[in-house]
Amino acid sequence: MENIFFDRKKLKYCGENVIIGKTVRIRKPEECVIGDNTIIDDFAYISCAIEIGKNCHIASHVSISGGSGKLKMGDYSTISNHCSIHCASSDYAKLSLDLPSVPKNLQFGGEVKDIIIEDFVTIGSHSCLLPGSISKKGSACGAFSLINGVMDEWSLYVGIPAKKIKLRDNSELLSKDNLF
Repeated sequence: MENIFFDRKKLKYCGENVIIGKTVRIRKPEECVIGDNTIIDDFAYISCAIEIGKNCHIASHVSISGGSGKLKMGDYSTISNHCSIHCASSDYAKLSLDLPSVPKNLQFGGEVKDIIIEDFVTIGSHSCLLPGSISKKGSACGAFSLINGVMDEWSLYVGIPAKKIKLRDNSELLSKDNLF
């Protein structure tokens, strides 16, 4: 399927069996690495560098932004519908002039940090990840969660701001020898 917003041949790397919806928008395809068997659904928007592992899913209406920041996503992870991932953000406590529409020599302030989503992570629908967030292996956040820090391995987080509520059961995964 041909995309209407970017040339798939310009991707830095695109693995085998990758499905990218025809209305996905990738502003910097030359900075994007997409692993095998990954699916990016229609209406996703990506405006920064990404490095996505194998067997991942980015649902529809996900926005991944961040100027010079980067999203690193491990294997078997998912970002659910309507999530927003921000590798860059303005400073709301004081004036910052960091908009992409402002000439570089006039820009100041703001924050740019990579976001890391490790293996087997689930990001619930309508959640928001802020610059520097780290979702450790097997962590998950429920719908409408705000992640602004580190989610511990195999833990479930919910809320605004997200709080750890329990450990996740990973016993079935441990029985799948062919995943590792």
